[in-house]
Amino acid sequence: MDKSDLYTVADISLADSGARRVDWARTRMPVLRLLRERAEEEKPLAGMRVAGCLHVTKETAVLIETIAAAGAEVSWSGCNPLSTQDDVAAWLASEGYSIHAWHGQSVEDFYHCIDRTLEFEPTLTLDDGADLIFRVHDARKDMLPSIIGGTEETTTGVHRLRAMANQGALLYPVIAVNDAKTKWDFDNVHGTGQSTLDGILRATSVLLAGKTFVVAGYGHCGRGLAQRARGMGSNVVVTEVDPLAALRAHMDGFRVMPMDKAAEIGDLFCTATGMKDIISRSQFSKMKDGAIVCNTGHYDCEIMIEDLEDLSTSVRTIRDDNEEFTLPDGRRIFLLARGRLVNLAAAEGHPSEVMDMSFANQFLSLCRLAANADTMDVAVHDISLEQDLDLAQTKLLAEGIHIDSLSADQIAYRDSYNEGT
Repeated sequence: MDKSDLYTVADISLADSGARRVDWARTRMPVLRLLRERAEEEKPLAGMRVAGCLHVTKETAVLIETIAAAGAEVSWSGCNPLSTQDDVAAWLASEGYSIHAWHGQSVEDFYHCIDRTLEFEPTLTLDDGADLIFRVHDARKDMLPSIIGGTEETTTGVHRLRAMANQGALLYPVIAVNDAKTKWDFDNVHGTGQSTLDGILRATSVLLAGKTFVVAGYGHCGRGLAQRARGMGSNVVVTEVDPLAALRAHMDGFRVMPMDKAAEIGDLFCTATGMKDIISRSQFSKMKDGAIVCNTGHYDCEIMIEDLEDLSTSVRTIRDDNEEFTLPDGRRIFLLARGRLVNLAAAEGHPSEVMDMSFANQFLSLCRLAANADTMDVAVHDISLEQDLDLAQTKLLAEGIHIDSLSADQIAYRDSYNEGT
């Protein structure tokens, strides 16, 4: 482990490899590149200190350098013990950024790194899962007077923050980046769908065609995963607790059933619910020999690993990010990435192109807070429709795509209540 006052990373000598990864990401993130060019002139974050707790990937590095180009000081930690790309962390450290993250942290290491990012007393926080925000509210209340606002990247974190706000426990305004249309309709659907399959394939190298693929949860992430698994030839089953989501999955052409029933027929299981105890002893006991189990939700609580360990007579690592649990009757169940986010623990996370929009929303939200936080209510705030539309248009133009626009007459027709048959 390499340590200094500024950074704690696995191996600083990996910086050259990280530099190449970041170079690649930059070429795929044109919206952030445009925002950085503007920010270098306008310095919308001048005087701000941004503490980030978000997966340390090549795309995150592009976001960090954009925030710094806007005039802010930055300190960063990873938001998952297994998601840090060590060479990217090394590159950030070599460039002088305050970074505290490495792949394979313990829970104690994880919170130690969050505490390190808070040492410079931030004025803004940026989260993926709300662990940093919760740490401030729970253990570092002394820092609250200097923090003017924060942002949140993912569904699980937004749910936590809305619960805090509803109970009067949230003490500064937070913008729900996750809930932007340009985030969850693209990052959650297309990013999660593709990167989850990438992680599964890297950890298993199995043929998906012909497999019964069970997706737990049919929110944006589950929907994207189900669609892409079907595209690879899998027979997809969806499990749900929400009648509307279940009906949507049914109308999209997927089989819908309870997890207890799906456990009997599934070859591969992936949880995407944000809820704990989705796959437990009851389901493990019914699974066929060779079943593969993984998670793409933010936390590792969706799969009851303790139950699987209790049921097993032996455990061995069969390949990277793939553990074989043998049950007394000889059946084997394979757990990927210790139940952590399989797309980040066993692969590289979402493609750069889709993170371009999500991280542009993060950056613009930080700028909004820097300019307006003193007039914002202490609540969880949505991104404006105007920002969503502007970002979508910018992304289209970056992709060389042009669309139609309404004429003045069409706008008048749209806005009139007199027109009819």
